[in-house]
Amino acid sequence: MNERIVVGAALYDDEGRLLAARRSAPPELAGGWELPGGKVEPGERCEDALVRELREELGVEAEPTGRVPGQWPLPKGYALRVWTARLVSGEPRPLEDHDELRWLTPDRIWSVDWLTADVPAVTAVALARSRAVS
Repeated sequence: MNERIVVGAALYDDEGRLLAARRSAPPELAGGWELPGGKVEPGERCEDALVRELREELGVEAEPTGRVPGQWPLPKGYALRVWTARLVSGEPRPLEDHDELRWLTPDRIWSVDWLTADVPAVTAVALARSRAVS
């Protein structure tokens, strides 16, 4: 894979709440909120990277359930792709690069200060979710 891809999870709980993670590192991103996830390693499928990253960052097992249409540019030549995912086991906790997690109901999705680069992806996630539950 020649592209530098970052995967993000629109991770929902049984109540339909979206998980947001507040960055603690690196310093230029600290305090901003994002969809949890991380970089795809060479030779790794995006879905496998997502499962691995959620295990490493949050201590949970999750299952990707579908791709959110679109791809969004990130700094340093990366691109963000997002999947919806369901929690299979574990209780999310901030293990790496995050200091707080919040479950957001659909009416509270914009109550956190999303990282600028994540705003278009979160908008797409919200739109995809509203279509799925309509």
